Amino acid sequence: MEKKQYKLSVNGKFEFDDKTLPKIDSLEVKDGHFHILLDQQAYRAEIVETIPQEKIFVIRVNGNIYRTQLADQYDQLVKSLGLTANVTHKVKEVKAPMPGLVLEILIKPGQEVVEGEALFILEAMKMENILKSPGEGTISKITVEKGMAVDKGEVLVFLD
Repeated sequence: MEKKQYKLSVNGKFEFDDKTLPKIDSLEVKDGHFHILLDQQAYRAEIVETIPQEKIFVIRVNGNIYRTQLADQYDQLVKSLGLTANVTHKVKEVKAPMPGLVLEILIKPGQEVVEGEALFILEAMKMENILKSPGEGTISKITVEKGMAVDKGEVLVFLD
């Protein structure tokens, strides 16, 4: 039986395969939470979001958010044949989709973000909502602070 070849893309910038991926020791401590050892250093990781149909996993490692995507042999073949349409669009600002309270800011000025990347956690109607980037860009200015109340349509962040 043929071994499947996978590639892992991190934040759309770094690619790894089964030959370049470092040896990682991991232990799931509870659902979606892991303790990882790599090169004699410990890390805490959590799966924040999964999009199974696109093989996308958003993970938090020691507080940093990473968007990873797996590509199996068929995904790689489609890409090598040029059959993928990679459409990206730049955004200039992200607005609050609803009134709420900023619980967490997951980005920093100067950080590059891709479409679908988590930017903020906003509490609205006693529910936590992850606000994601509608496109790609570089964070130029964050207009809100943790604990701040925002109105619907208020600009939360500007991007270059």
